[in-house]
Amino acid sequence: MTLLIVIIAILGLLLISTEKLTNINKAAVAIFTGTLCWVLYICYGADFVLSQHSTDYHSFLGGAVATSVTVKQYIASNIFLKCVGRSAEIVLYLLATMTIVQVLDNNGCFDFLKQLLRTRSGKRMLWMLSVITFVLSINLDNLTTTVMMLTMMHGVVQNRRQRMVLGAAIVISANIGGALTVIGDPTNLLIWNKSAVTATNFSLSLAVPCLIAWLLPVWWLGRMLPERVDTAWIGLPYRGDDTRLNVWQRLLMLIVGIGGLWFIPTFHNITKLSPFLGALCVLSVLWIVNEIFNRKLNNVDKMIQSRVPRVLQYGVIQMMLFIVGIVLLVGVIIETGVLPWVASWVAVNIHNVWVIGTVAGLISTVLDNFATAATFFSFFDVATTSQGFAAAMVQNGIYWKIIAFVVPAAGNVLGVGSMAGLALLKMEHMHVGWYLRNVGWKALVGCALGMGAMYLMY
Repeated sequence: MTLLIVIIAILGLLLISTEKLTNINKAAVAIFTGTLCWVLYICYGADFVLSQHSTDYHSFLGGAVATSVTVKQYIASNIFLKCVGRSAEIVLYLLATMTIVQVLDNNGCFDFLKQLLRTRSGKRMLWMLSVITFVLSINLDNLTTTVMMLTMMHGVVQNRRQRMVLGAAIVISANIGGALTVIGDPTNLLIWNKSAVTATNFSLSLAVPCLIAWLLPVWWLGRMLPERVDTAWIGLPYRGDDTRLNVWQRLLMLIVGIGGLWFIPTFHNITKLSPFLGALCVLSVLWIVNEIFNRKLNNVDKMIQSRVPRVLQYGVIQMMLFIVGIVLLVGVIIETGVLPWVASWVAVNIHNVWVIGTVAGLISTVLDNFATAATFFSFFDVATTSQGFAAAMVQNGIYWKIIAFVVPAAGNVLGVGSMAGLALLKMEHMHVGWYLRNVGWKALVGCALGMGAMYLMY
């Protein structure tokens, strides 16, 4: 049964990595694969539980007779719910942050960003888009930031080839910016939730590698743009039909929303509660401010649109379901004992975190970033000793930082390694071959030099 579960997991990951070719939604594949593997696991639950949790299971029985029902009850309450809890922490955090973005967007708080794009200079346009994306992705998830910036750019730049180059810069900026903080990427939330890293140390350690992996490819992409780009004049949209917020109110909401996200690491350090609770707290404050500012709207229908965030959109739900599916899949592989066995083999035979990081980077070029990072982060627990190979897995150890950097950075090489890259490929109807020839090798050089800088630092 263990072999069957592993085969199904591998086939599922292959389908996820070839979504561009098969046109089979990877969120659906992840959910189906994770669900099926748990069903197969519970069919042979007694064998798995006795081999992995024998002591805890007998304590759970409390002297009662072991039956198939008690085994299933133990799995449901002591194993499966913990796995669901890990996915729920990430999904609830994403739901809160995406709702914050939707509230701000509904009230025109991002309209100011469009004014910054009123230029015909190719390099100025490139760096404005890249810097704004990089800064936003530090606080928000990569997909939300990318889709928002691509949509904004698409309405300004008229030439398709220029949009492809600028869009590639947006994707690189979003993925690398997200890698810089513990709240900027769902994968980083995994290690932050398990106390493998602290927020300040993590960002300071990755600052130089991330800047290299971001600035170099973007500078290179700038050489592909002409001096003047084809742009359409963009003015502040008329929002008299859906909001009456003036400039200072929009700025205040932007400060409450985006600024509040910066408070989440402090909230976590003080309370030790899950980061999603801090995100929900920021959302609640922003929502109250939104209610106060929009209470005098005359048009009831439009007021409802402004007051109720329309966050439940297809792309958002797809990403959340994908994350749930991957966490469930990785969880069941751990419970079969296969992943701990692989980790032991890696620790004994490879015994080098830089080689492991390189392998993770190669895999992430074709497999989704979250799936890759979740697997490698699950190899090891946070070590309590700083002796030997385990020293790399202590809190703020180099292993966690290598994987957190190299996976999103290498995911930029083919574009299919991240949801942000796939969003660009679909929106601009780009071919992977064109992306690799014009963008991918630049991202690869940036990733290699960033990893080299990290090696020198340690």
